[in-house]
Amino acid sequence: MKRQDYRLWDLPTRLFHWSLALAVAAASVSGQLGGGLMSWHGRIGLLIVGLVAFRLAWGLVGSTYARFRQFFPTPGAVRAYLRGDWRGEGHNPVAALSVLGLLGLLAAQVASGLFSNDDIAFTGPLYDLAGKALSNRLTAVHHLLSKVLYLLVALHLGAIAFYGLVRGQNLLRPMLTGRKDGQGEPAQGGGIMALAVALAVAAMAVHGAGGGWMRPPPAPPPAASTPDF
Repeated sequence: MKRQDYRLWDLPTRLFHWSLALAVAAASVSGQLGGGLMSWHGRIGLLIVGLVAFRLAWGLVGSTYARFRQFFPTPGAVRAYLRGDWRGEGHNPVAALSVLGLLGLLAAQVASGLFSNDDIAFTGPLYDLAGKALSNRLTAVHHLLSKVLYLLVALHLGAIAFYGLVRGQNLLRPMLTGRKDGQGEPAQGGGIMALAVALAVAAMAVHGAGGGWMRPPPAPPPAASTPDF
C-alpha cells in the first residue's frame, strides 16, 4: 500500500529551526573561545535576535502547526498528555513547554548580551544605554543563562532520542521534509504575505538590537587652532 503522509511543518519553520541550531552552536563556540571571535559572537547574537523575532511573528501569522494558538500548553492539555489522553498533531503540550521555554530563554540571553562587555575590547551594541555597572551585572546574567541553555538543549536532544528509540516516532524527518507519516489535517496558511510580515519584524528587531534607533554620539569638538606667530 502507498504510504500516506501530510504536510506538518512549513518551510520557514524548518529553516528557522536549523538556522537557530547552527547559530546557537556558533555563538557558543565563539563565546567560549573569545578573543578575536568576540566580534563574530556579537554578529551571531544579532542573527539570533532576528531568528527569535521571526519565530514570534511566525507563531502568529504562520501555517497551522507553527501558530502558538494551535499548540499553547494549557494546564488541561498538559494533564491530558501526562495521562495519555492527549490527541493532536504538531507539538504535544510537553514539547510546547520546551519550545516556549527555549524561545523565552534565548530572548533573555540575547537581550542581556546586547548590553554586555568582556572587560577587554568587546561591548554589546547597546552597552552605552546601560553603562559599566549595569553592563557587568547583565554580563553575569548572560553567562548564567548560557549554562541553563545548555541544559535545555540537552533535554531537547534527549527527548528526540527518547521518542525515536522508545516510542518509535521519528521527530527529525518531519523537520527535514515537512511531512509526517499517517493521516492528519495538512497545515494551511503561512503564505507569502505572512512571510513578508515576519521577515519585516525580524529586520526591525535586528536593526533596533544593533543600535539602529540610537542617536549617534555627538561629534567631537574641533581641535583648537594653534596661533601662527
